[in-house]
Amino acid sequence: MAVGMSGPRAARAGVADAAGGLGLDPDDLPDGLVVADAAGRIICFNAAAVRITAVPESAALGRPVEQVLPMEDLKGRRWWELTDPYGGLATRTGQPERNLLLPGGREVLVSARYVRETPAGPVRRLVVSLRGTEARRRTERSNAELIATVAHELRSPLTSVKGFTATLLAKWERFTDDQKRLMLETVYADANRVTRLITELLDISRIDSGRLELRRQPVDLSAAVERHVQAHTAAGQDPGRFLVRTLQPLPAVWADPDKVDQVLGNLLENAVRHGEGTVTIDVAPAPAKSDERGAAVTVSDEGPGIPEESMSRVFTRFWRGSKRGGTGLGLYIVKGIVEAHGGTITVGRGPGGGAEFRFMLPVSTPAYLA
Repeated sequence: MAVGMSGPRAARAGVADAAGGLGLDPDDLPDGLVVADAAGRIICFNAAAVRITAVPESAALGRPVEQVLPMEDLKGRRWWELTDPYGGLATRTGQPERNLLLPGGREVLVSARYVRETPAGPVRRLVVSLRGTEARRRTERSNAELIATVAHELRSPLTSVKGFTATLLAKWERFTDDQKRLMLETVYADANRVTRLITELLDISRIDSGRLELRRQPVDLSAAVERHVQAHTAAGQDPGRFLVRTLQPLPAVWADPDKVDQVLGNLLENAVRHGEGTVTIDVAPAPAKSDERGAAVTVSDEGPGIPEESMSRVFTRFWRGSKRGGTGLGLYIVKGIVEAHGGTITVGRGPGGGAEFRFMLPVSTPAYLA
């Protein structure tokens, strides 16, 4: 402890010294830290706490914690009167995180820990953590947008399915076989659209929670690209619109073939639907992280491309270009799949002026084969 210090500043220095054993200063913490002594007076008020509460450190140290932080819950009740850390039940060990209001109505996330000498002894130290609500609000807004998007995307196909099935059930004998087939094909297509949306939602949930499962096996990227090109030409696209270039020899990439198909399908569909001219697909060896070999696939078109100011948002949720339809979730999922494999994906402007997407997958050979 520094010579000449006394009172709360000396106590704060003691807190910093205790943390110093870990090479940590309270001001280095990203969250607000408020520590009060056995008498309820503040002995530590770090820089993040100053930023969150707008209370200077000099105005906080040495004062009762309930005076420096006169917080209320969302019903207007004083938090300190409700929790009573020093005079409440001796079995309490703290308070879980909850939304509270600072003076002026600013929301803050607050949790507390009661430090006791013995399990049922008096509180020796009160440790309060403060966090801003900005990140939580961004998450809530994102979830609200997701719900609104899903509701909108589901309404149209489900209305169609319900309408056509109701019509067929009520007036089956009045329609010709061709009319029945047309309506059933429409129902089938809309049911597939709902299935794709549900699959996207499940993928997003797994990506966000880090639970995306990969069933790795050797994948021939060149053959996978050829399959997707053939599927587009079988669906009516001009074969001359596609140019596939493969630089051999390609390393054997261990990846989830279904997930790789999902990535390729999304990128090629975007190029065909939203791009123009020739769609060029380059497959080539590529360096990966830690000197491990990998393979890269580049998909480019000759359309108008993606505006420079939108490049940084392409892989975010709900991004849509000026002419894009759909949910705006496809490229977000593509990025999550590629990164789950340990790879990278980038977007830029291709040689023909259109959009160019390039993803790289490392070899990821299993340890027992290395």
